[in-house]
Amino acid sequence: MAAKPRIPTATYRLQFSRNFTFKDAIQVIPYLEKLGISDIYSSPFYRSRDKTDHGYDVINHNELNPILGTEEDFKAFADALKQRGMGHIADFVPNHMGIADPDNEWWMDVLENGPGSVYASFFDIDWDPVKPQLQNKVLLPVLGDQYGKVLESGQFELEFRDGAFFVKYFEWAFPLNPRTYPQILRIALEKLHGYNEEEMYLELESIITALEHLPARTEVDDDKVRERSREKEVAKRRISRLCVECPQVGDAIQRSLNILEGKPGNPRSFDLLDSLLNSQPYRLSYWRVAAEEINYRRFFDINELAGIKVENPKVFATIHRLLFDLLKDGSVTGIRIDHVDGLQNPKKYLIDLQKHCQDGTDEEAAAHLSPDNGCYLIVEKILEESEQLRTDWPVHGTTGYDFAYEATQLLVDSSNADRFSRIYREFIDRYVHVESLIYEKKKLVMEVTLSSDIETLGHMLSEVAERDRLHRDFTLDSLSAVVSELIACFPVYRTYITAESGVSEIDRHVILRAIRAAKRRNAAMEPSIFDFLRGILLLENFESADEITRKLQLDFVNKFQQSTGPIMAKGLEDTAFYIFHRLTALNEVGGAPQQFGISLERFHERSRLRLAATPNTLLTLTTHDTKRSEDVRARIAVLSEIPDQWQGWSEEWRKLTAGAKSDLEGEIAPNANEEYLYYQTLLGTWPVSPEEVDHTYIERIQRYMLKAIKEAKVNSSWVSPNEVWENAVLRYVAATLEPDHLFRQAVAKAAEGIAWHGMLNSLSQTILKLTCPGVPDFFQGSELWDLRLVDPDNRGPVDYSVRENVLQEVSGKPVETLLPTWQGGAIKIAIVSILLQLRQRAPRLFETGTYSSLYATGTKRDCCIAFHRRCENEDVLVIVPRFTTRLGSANRPFDWGDTQLLIDESLPAMRDVLSSRKLTKGQDSVPLKSLQNFPFAVFSNL
Repeated sequence: MAAKPRIPTATYRLQFSRNFTFKDAIQVIPYLEKLGISDIYSSPFYRSRDKTDHGYDVINHNELNPILGTEEDFKAFADALKQRGMGHIADFVPNHMGIADPDNEWWMDVLENGPGSVYASFFDIDWDPVKPQLQNKVLLPVLGDQYGKVLESGQFELEFRDGAFFVKYFEWAFPLNPRTYPQILRIALEKLHGYNEEEMYLELESIITALEHLPARTEVDDDKVRERSREKEVAKRRISRLCVECPQVGDAIQRSLNILEGKPGNPRSFDLLDSLLNSQPYRLSYWRVAAEEINYRRFFDINELAGIKVENPKVFATIHRLLFDLLKDGSVTGIRIDHVDGLQNPKKYLIDLQKHCQDGTDEEAAAHLSPDNGCYLIVEKILEESEQLRTDWPVHGTTGYDFAYEATQLLVDSSNADRFSRIYREFIDRYVHVESLIYEKKKLVMEVTLSSDIETLGHMLSEVAERDRLHRDFTLDSLSAVVSELIACFPVYRTYITAESGVSEIDRHVILRAIRAAKRRNAAMEPSIFDFLRGILLLENFESADEITRKLQLDFVNKFQQSTGPIMAKGLEDTAFYIFHRLTALNEVGGAPQQFGISLERFHERSRLRLAATPNTLLTLTTHDTKRSEDVRARIAVLSEIPDQWQGWSEEWRKLTAGAKSDLEGEIAPNANEEYLYYQTLLGTWPVSPEEVDHTYIERIQRYMLKAIKEAKVNSSWVSPNEVWENAVLRYVAATLEPDHLFRQAVAKAAEGIAWHGMLNSLSQTILKLTCPGVPDFFQGSELWDLRLVDPDNRGPVDYSVRENVLQEVSGKPVETLLPTWQGGAIKIAIVSILLQLRQRAPRLFETGTYSSLYATGTKRDCCIAFHRRCENEDVLVIVPRFTTRLGSANRPFDWGDTQLLIDESLPAMRDVLSSRKLTKGQDSVPLKSLQNFPFAVFSNL
């Protein structure tokens, strides 16, 4: 498979679904090629649950998703890309699988056979959990009520098909342990007593004997596991054949099932079924039990997504079989790894991946990127402020959340931070300390949805402490508490400590920082317990410990590191982001909302670091996971420039909407914080055409507000919905957006100016994405204006015919002439196309070219973002604006005043690819008044 990695010049994310199949993708490839895209970056296309479209609940990594098309359809899609010299980056999910589907054969086998399943080692299941009743069982929190109530109301049904037995609960069907079949078949045997066919009777007795002698589900010896797997299938075939040959056996089995199912109103009639269910390798339970007792690793708190152990070589080899075949035949040319932080050892996994792509070279060679070997590899890794991607990972970069965060921050006017904080505080009538909010919400997540993880970690740590006489007196409760406190104070998603690589200085710093923060917040706790936890995580005294202690310690460290990420994500992104609304454009994946804008110097520094460390990382502004599209964030960022206007609007709108609010026993719905979010959401999404503020738009905003309220977990939640509150907010949105409502008219007027400056912001960040170090990535449809919010709002269809027509219309037109009619988005797609073509003409310039920051002088110097890139004799000089409210309003020349951009006079003569402007050789500055009619410039000598 060894080949030179294909480095994209630009990627385009396609979201496959039942409404956008392989055949549909083939139709848009010519358009994307014309636009200037080099590589498709697709969502997962492996077989996943039938009921979902996103593709991340894979049930078979080695089968194409049939709802997307046939193998021939996929081959046609791959061939269409090859014919145009385009690449294909595949999104791969190695962390988890979808288990809410009977077609997941591995999971069904685990449910049938428990630890004795041939696939038991594939899933990250704790067969020896804290709760003794779950010993060698999997907790299945799928019931809508307490188990006993569900049982005695007759909601469980038993099913017999193809020689096997299942228990059904609505759409669920759980296989029964074959060693428990005799509990059913012996009743059937009694029903057959008196039949003259002795051979039939003896055959059924023989089958029962064979089933009773199957290896127990707790026997995990390889030979016993294989024997059980083989013999249970033999027994099923015998049962099935017997029922065909002797229909009365099937009738007897059905009558036995009817007896076992019990009769509602007669509790004792369910005793046999209760006994049968309690004999299974799983425990059916009320869904609310999951938070505290679930004993398999999940993707975040989603019960239907179970973690798999890709660190197991057998699992690694098995799940990548199709992917490696597609890489080998060129149908896939790069890989995107989903949720890399969920893996036990991301570095080892990535090395193994590159090792395979390099045709089995040694591990040391695979640990380093080679320009001549391996494949293009990116990871979904969320980097916190000042965090860098690990340099010892053999990857080309991340999926680009870090750039999206930096680009938005660059457009936020940091000089108004205090003013904005005061406006927000006065509006909601309270002060929100962001760090404390994040700490509190991470604690909430650990208490409400992920408490089982903390309890497990506490017990694991207790086992380590028990083996050390200096620490054995730490109680279980205190150990669980110290784990919870440390995770709540953790400043990043996770660390990457292993026995092989030890503790890096980066990880040491992270843990010591978290320990200090946790100690400060818990002055009443015994300090030595934090020191004990620090020693365990930093592997202090690890080498001198005995083998059992080392294993217990490593198991704890691995579990701890796999837990901090989900808790950070749920506490910050999925809770705090929906509570702290000072400026919602900053509440983005990978962002830090407490940071209000960054300096030009900081942005340039980050660009230089990116060029040095990961020049081929993706640069994105919108993904399927972003909370708001790039264009929505660009609009909301404008508010940071006009605090006085924003304060005036929000106070006026509060008065105008007062009559639409509901008094719910003294609580006003929506509350002030929800109201503040609502106003920003409208300004960020308000359609440019008045007629588009229609029923569909109103429903979108209602759905978003409903999700925001649930995610915030203040007045409602997914776990405990408050429908009274939710309905009050839905009525509020509908009432305030009535066509004749004064509030709607006021918002429409304010949105005009916001939309204009937001458009300029959007074009600035788009040009930066296309010219800064890295590979620009486009989320489907974002080449035109895209004013969508978080999923499911961003999962809607894309009209490619419109985009293709617009691209055709702007071909050959000077971009600057499109500014007066910006509303249709032609100016955005024109800029995208022109700069993508430029990148294709000079790939080395944009991949390896130097990056020199440039600065302006004069009264509007802070409004200018500029830099110069060079590779040998190829040059590009980029100028884009920010803080455009300082440059004037719509339909007027941009007032740059005396501002000039200082440049190196040795630069060659260049032409602006976006306009007719020219730069002469020897020029030492660019008077920005030359940009008064069109404030963007990309000068190039290509």
